[in-house]
Amino acid sequence: MEKVEVTKEYRESLTSRAKSIVNRLKLEEKVYLMSGRVSMEELLGHFKGDNHYNWYPYPAGGNERLGVPEMKFVDGPRGAVSGSSTCFPVSMSRGATFDKNLEQRIGEAIGKEIRAHGGNLFGGVCINLPYNPGWGRSQETYGEESFHLGAMGSALVKGVQEENVIACVKHFAFNSMENSRFKVNVTADKRTEREVYLPHFKDCIDAGAASVMSAYNLYLGTHCGHHNYLLNQVLKGEWGFDGFVISDFAWGVKDTVEAANGGMDIEMCHTKYFGEELVNAVKSGEVSESKIDEAALRIVRTLIAFTEADDNEYSEDLIVSQEHVELALEAAEKSMTLMQNDDNILPFSKENTKKVAVIGELGNKGNIGDHGSSRVYPPYISTPLDGMKDVLEKSEVIYDDGKDINKAKNLASSVDAVVFVVGYDHDDEGESIANEDADLTEGGDRKNSLGLHREDIELIKNVGPLNKNSAVVLIGGNMIMIDEWKNSVPSILMAYYPGMEGGKAIAKTLFGDVNPGGKLPFVVPTSESHLPQVDWDAEEIHYNYYHGYAKLEKEGIEPSLPYGFGLSYTNFRITKPEWHVDSDSIIATCEVENIGSVKGDEVVQMYIGFNNSNIDRPVKVLRGFERVSLKPGEKSSVQISCPVEKIKWYNPDTNLWELEDMEYDIYIGNSGYEKDLFKGTFTL
Repeated sequence: MEKVEVTKEYRESLTSRAKSIVNRLKLEEKVYLMSGRVSMEELLGHFKGDNHYNWYPYPAGGNERLGVPEMKFVDGPRGAVSGSSTCFPVSMSRGATFDKNLEQRIGEAIGKEIRAHGGNLFGGVCINLPYNPGWGRSQETYGEESFHLGAMGSALVKGVQEENVIACVKHFAFNSMENSRFKVNVTADKRTEREVYLPHFKDCIDAGAASVMSAYNLYLGTHCGHHNYLLNQVLKGEWGFDGFVISDFAWGVKDTVEAANGGMDIEMCHTKYFGEELVNAVKSGEVSESKIDEAALRIVRTLIAFTEADDNEYSEDLIVSQEHVELALEAAEKSMTLMQNDDNILPFSKENTKKVAVIGELGNKGNIGDHGSSRVYPPYISTPLDGMKDVLEKSEVIYDDGKDINKAKNLASSVDAVVFVVGYDHDDEGESIANEDADLTEGGDRKNSLGLHREDIELIKNVGPLNKNSAVVLIGGNMIMIDEWKNSVPSILMAYYPGMEGGKAIAKTLFGDVNPGGKLPFVVPTSESHLPQVDWDAEEIHYNYYHGYAKLEKEGIEPSLPYGFGLSYTNFRITKPEWHVDSDSIIATCEVENIGSVKGDEVVQMYIGFNNSNIDRPVKVLRGFERVSLKPGEKSSVQISCPVEKIKWYNPDTNLWELEDMEYDIYIGNSGYEKDLFKGTFTL
């Protein structure tokens, strides 16, 4: 059976058929469609070791009598959480690839594995924007820049839904704290809301996302799962979203009437406030049955559309298939971000490295990210030590945990190369971290600082200078401060949480089998004080308009490393920059040439500047990017297009998006540094 072509006529037919089904349902049956079916006891049991969370796809609704399929939820985003599945690098790592095509292919692979597990919904398009990099769950999103989040999230949506799995975009909205996520009330002015925190959600809706998950937190005093303004007015009204909204699990609904009237379509993953309580609310007149009909229509229409789109068989052989494992490795390799490489110490020479030391506790640890709802259970994990042994078959690889500084000094002085593996793991950051009873109940925001642990800093400062062939490999889900110790070693590689094949990708990069092409999806400041300050236990927080690189640039503060920065083992020359406005798009072109001696990838970035604006606007914002792969001596023309719509500002007085008539700055180059960018102007 061929895929169904989604035409206007098909949509109208689908709606008509869904209405016919809904009209034949009793009230109790319609409410049943809106109800998750996993008990709280079962849910908590899964977190405490009874199999594991989301071991099987979590069901909701369904109606066998009229042929309405169940919704079957599988979490993400680093792969299918159900069963044992391929573990891809975390989203922050994939964000560093700046590769939309790769992300779409990862979405297709995840979609296939979900279908093979028996699921039909992927709850892993996480595009929340971290106000501060200390947010423990920021590893699940792509970076600090709204435009980038929207582009990468849209690619994942398209890939997942290509396999007829419903993509669920989360958490709508303003979710970027863990410790306080159930209680914190977020406030923001209208421009911050519309220009910074909501655009990437709209991008994913425009890309066709068929489901949205609400957030736990409150916004402007109302729980996001009850939020008439966010769910009914903005999402379903202004944006024309015709899919369904599900609650975040177990605690995402707090009130039956508020949630139903506020736009919540399905209470997940068990039923407490919907079910019988919702039936009674309809019978008492607190919720109109037309509201239930609307939710039921959205659910039935979406499930029918995805169920009848194809009748392909998805074999269990697809789960952790060789093709998917190779894709996980490719993603890890493309994410590797070379932050520093003094004297071109990297790549290390395989021939000249007879003995290499891997130092640091994380060097021999399968470290794929946090242990919350996004945890994937692959059949194996390649550690950095494993990777070194795989790649260096003829060399001696020696491991030391680095706890004894004198021992580490002696080892570093006796080998040809030293690799420090430092950073974070699931006990440092995540959706939740282990408390004293080893239950995953505490919020996982970074507790102390945005830098390395003090023992790691002392290890690098004391041992790093003893061997000129040394590299630090950073593991973590967001920005890690480097200034205190970066002069103690010549080279720094950011590896993020690189997935089940991560150790191999790290080793291949350090020894030149892979040329790093990743770019930082966040700014690295010289001081934490340059970033927005957050009380992670707050009950109320105000999100300001500026964060990340935009904040530093506005305040004239030089970062340690800019947004979009990443070195390579080759050199690229960018020439012939040109730009023009064509109809409703801003188009920039340039020529990129690999003038070095090895194959490599470059990420060309386009920024738009607002120096002539009469209102408060950023110095510049990312508004396009393309990754290109070039052999030595090879040239390629790169074109980046951005809709004019994307440079408008939201006028809170008119509640409209408005375009300033003025001369705009435009930049094209390979990092957020102005010295790495060609600058021009265009007028609208």
